[in-house]
Amino acid sequence: MTVVQMLARADAELLAAQFSGEAWERFTHAHLAAVRAAAAVVAARGRPGGRGAPRTVWELLAVVAPEMARWAAVFAGGARLRAALDAGRFEAVSVARADQALCDAEDFVDLARSVLAEDWSAGSAAPRMLAVRAS
Repeated sequence: MTVVQMLARADAELLAAQFSGEAWERFTHAHLAAVRAAAAVVAARGRPGGRGAPRTVWELLAVVAPEMARWAAVFAGGARLRAALDAGRFEAVSVARADQALCDAEDFVDLARSVLAEDWSAGSAAPRMLAVRAS
């Protein structure tokens, strides 16, 4: 999947979140939008390697895009809640928490797109077509 495709998938998840009638659906789609946008930034900037390298997209993002570390922490903190929702514990998220996740995801996807645009205009080649799986 290319960087551009990952951003398009992030946009699709945001749209799904905006039209979700249930809090658990809204939260899940919002979180997935953020994951896909983070994966796009990691793919564009390159994955750090070496022994003990970070494993989650949020850890990778904090390394390759330190300016986004605060957002990485925000969404990493929601990973357990998303796992609970994925396990069918739909009552685990409130409407307010889901709405906040959507607002955060919208801001984050916009920031990711802006960061990538700056990278590309600063002389980086067009988006590198690294294969990264965002899930």
